[in-house]
Amino acid sequence: MTESKSMILGCSGHSITPEERSFYQSEQPWGFILFGRNISEPAQIADLVASLRDSVGRDAPVLIDQEGGRVQRIRPPILPHYPSGQALGDIYRKNREQGLRAAWLMSRLHAFDLLKFGINVDCLPVLDVPVEGSSNVIGNRAYGGDPVTVTEMGRAAAEGLKAGGVLPVMKHMPGHGRGFADSHHELPVVTVPRTELEAHDFPPFVALKDELMAMTCHVVFTDIDPANPATTSRKVIDEIIRGHIGFQGLLLSDDTSMNALAGTIGERAANIVAGGCDIVLHCNGVMDEMQQVVRNVPVLTGAALARTKAVEAAFGSNDGADEASIRAEFDAMLAVA
Repeated sequence: MTESKSMILGCSGHSITPEERSFYQSEQPWGFILFGRNISEPAQIADLVASLRDSVGRDAPVLIDQEGGRVQRIRPPILPHYPSGQALGDIYRKNREQGLRAAWLMSRLHAFDLLKFGINVDCLPVLDVPVEGSSNVIGNRAYGGDPVTVTEMGRAAAEGLKAGGVLPVMKHMPGHGRGFADSHHELPVVTVPRTELEAHDFPPFVALKDELMAMTCHVVFTDIDPANPATTSRKVIDEIIRGHIGFQGLLLSDDTSMNALAGTIGERAANIVAGGCDIVLHCNGVMDEMQQVVRNVPVLTGAALARTKAVEAAFGSNDGADEASIRAEFDAMLAVA
């Protein structure tokens, strides 16, 4: 079998082009990620997922950002519009047990939804803990403004996905909640002391450190590494993510094409690998950018390969719950929230 490379790639449209098929076949990304541009109707989504896997000749992971709220790639009429993390957190703030149940139920519904198309990884939960005045790039995607709420709701969301056979990706490690800029467009710089980060921003990730996958943030933490954002910082990844947080799972970069990162796409990919991420994530499906990425990422080996194998081994478990009853319970909960 051809060895996979340390990358997850997107594609340009509703179906893969002959050029994309040949490219994926020769370059062997470990997995793929879908965005709104890849979505038109149910049969098309399932066909696209199947063709992506067929292009690499194996059951490659297929990811999506299906959070609810404004970050929901598959929308009505294909799938229901789900509430944001903040809306679920509002339920929690009124009644803790109901909030936790709501987070679990919604994730369990995501699993029902996504597996029908063959999508088996959801980039959820958002474990960022926003502070007042921070960029709206996180905003109402967060469950709350305190680490306890975010930890408990994030854990419930992750468990709901796994109960339905979909694996979660925690984001954005070690924390995007203090970013006063949108990292899609510019580089956020966080200047608070490390002790404050350890008290407020890092705890949800510490609590969920045994999850199999996490995504980094393109944020500079000046008290840890003033020169590099977390995604490309060997110090942040070694000392904070692998050290203080204790996460030993598969570490994905946030999107390589986001403008918080400096340099060409190829330079960004090389810096991500050098910083210690296991997987370079490139989302926009632009062929010349993907060609730059593949020239700068290695074949999966060593610890990174072992982590991908652990992820692959975890696919397939399912609690056998009844979708109609789960959906009815969730809808009833929202009706009275």
